[in-house]
Formats: sequence, structure tokens, C-alpha cells
Amino acid sequence: MRRTGSAATLLACALIVACGPRDPLANPPDRLSDLDLFVGDVHEHRPAPGVMPYDVTTPLFSDYSHKFRFIRLPRDGSTALPLVYDAEETFDLPVGTLLSKTFSYPVDARNADKGWRHLETRLLIRGAKGWGALTYVWNRGQQDGYLEVAGDDQVVSWIDGTGAVRVNDYMVPNTNQCAQCHNMNGEMVPIGVKARFLNKDFDYEDGTRNQLDHWRDHGMLDGLPDVGRTAGLAVWDDPATGSVKDRARAYLEANCAHCHSPGASAWNTGLDLRASTTDPSLLGVYKTASAAGRGTSDRRYDIVPGRPDASILLYRLISKEPDVAMPELARRDVDREGVALVRRWIEEMPEID
Repeated sequence: MRRTGSAATLLACALIVACGPRDPLANPPDRLSDLDLFVGDVHEHRPAPGVMPYDVTTPLFSDYSHKFRFIRLPRDGSTALPLVYDAEETFDLPVGTLLSKTFSYPVDARNADKGWRHLETRLLIRGAKGWGALTYVWNRGQQDGYLEVAGDDQVVSWIDGTGAVRVNDYMVPNTNQCAQCHNMNGEMVPIGVKARFLNKDFDYEDGTRNQLDHWRDHGMLDGLPDVGRTAGLAVWDDPATGSVKDRARAYLEANCAHCHSPGASAWNTGLDLRASTTDPSLLGVYKTASAAGRGTSDRRYDIVPGRPDASILLYRLISKEPDVAMPELARRDVDREGVALVRRWIEEMPEID
């Protein structure tokens, strides 16, 4: 990710002091509501002025939870300090940027009017010395989220789209675990603020628009080319957006590449699971596992074309066993639909001589 120059950084710091009530990293409030991200009842997540909702093309699987995402940029008076576009890497976000993501379950997925149960709200905030993370765990009464650095476990139940009652032991990661996934070359960074994750339509109050166009037109994004020439990931569960291969690769990027890519925390495995990777061996095809521990279950290769059940990658996606399951953090359920997609991709994968 590109860095802003020192003068711009100092200016942004000055603006944060001038325009914000406090530095949330240096002095984090006990309650989420004290950050002024939302107006009215904080549970309803109505964004305050200067707070923009957004979504990603293909999200990380988090035990079937839904995510409500928001971004707030620092301001120079009434003008936001913009992000700077990058075709491949995380956008250059100014000091003072706040990213918010609330993990929630529907009370009844068949009827949105019955509302949501929020479990946690994770924040990434760019301070003068880099990014920092804060986590707010929602109380049982759903009145507010409360600062929690040590993580948490919550048993949650909801009714899914078929009418079945689902129960899950949901894990809220601690601050150090957040840093493990949000790591690039030893520094904490956001994951989803990339062109390929954001190049999609979003339903705003005044109509549906491409998110990147909307951000540019609201002074939030500099340097955006025509979105028709901007890369975008397929939507993993929408066949209209790509082939089985395209959607499976998007799924692996969203769920695995934040650790399995150059400079990330699991680059020592030699896997690069970004959707742009073209070398089959970097994807794991006929690649022996170098650092899988018990996670091989006597399988030899990460991916065996045409044989998903002989592939370590699928075995680890299916497992719920600690030290075997992938992703290894904040997942205690199996993404049955995602696993089925990856299985089909491996089944259809041609042999390589």
C-alpha cells in the first residue's frame, strides 16, 4: 500500500485534532455509541453525516453472520480527505479513517422485519503511527456495544431461510488475533478496501449506484479510472457474475488470501490464493504442504485436480478441528455452500502434465 507523504500525514493529524472530539485509538470510548458513527438508536445503524455504508463483492465467511460495513473519512471542514485509488492493492487511506463492521444474525431470515441480533462491531482506525483495531461486543439487550480487548464467546441462535433453528458458538477474536489476519509485511492493514472488492452496485437511499463511482462523486476517492476498466471479483454465490472457476477463486481470495499471499502472515506456506494468481503451483496444484502440521490427514498435495477429497485445501475447509480448520480464526461452522463451490472447481480442474 502506498504511503502518504509526511506533510499530508501531519495535516491529517491536525485535522483530526481540530475536527474530532478524541483520538479513539489513544483514548477509546467504552461504548460504541460514543464514537458518533450512528444517529438515533445505535442498534439501527443509521449512519451519521460523513459515514458511508458499503459492501464487498465476496465476503469472508463468518459462521453465516451478516456484516454491516461503514467508512468514515477525516474532514477538512466540510470536505472529506479522500482515499487514493490503487488498481491492485489496498487504497491509500488518510490518517483518521475509520472502518466499521458489525457482525449480526437475523432473528428470522425469512422476515427481515423481525430485526437483527448484533454480536460485535470491529473497527479499524488509521492513526498517525499506523492502523489499530478496536472491538465492541453487544450486550444482550442490544442497547450498545462495549469495548472488549480479550475476545468473547457467545452462543447465538437464529432461524434460517428454510425455517430451521440454527445454533452456533460464535467467537469474537481478541485484538492480537485481529492483527494476525490484517497483517502485511508486519504492519496492520485493511483487507476489503480494494478496487476488486468494492467494484459493485450498492442500494443507497437515493438509488442504486456503483460504489466506486459514488465514492468519487462524493469526494471520497481520487484517481478512479472508468469502472468498466476496473477489476472486480466475481460474486461467489451468483453464477451470473462468473464461471465456477471465477467464483471459487473469488471465494478463496476473500477467505484465504489475506494470509496466503506475498507478505502476509502465512506466506511461508508458499500459497498465493489471490484471484489474480496464474501459477498453478502457487495455488497448491500438486504442491506438497510445507507447513500444515496435522492438517494434511495423510493427503499429499494441497490440490489434486479432479480429486477434491484427496486435496488438503478442501479437507481443511471442511474441518472444524482446531489446528486443522481453515480459516483458522473466528470460524466454528462449515460453509457448506462455499465448500460445495470449491469442490466443484477442483472436480472440473483439468489434469496438468
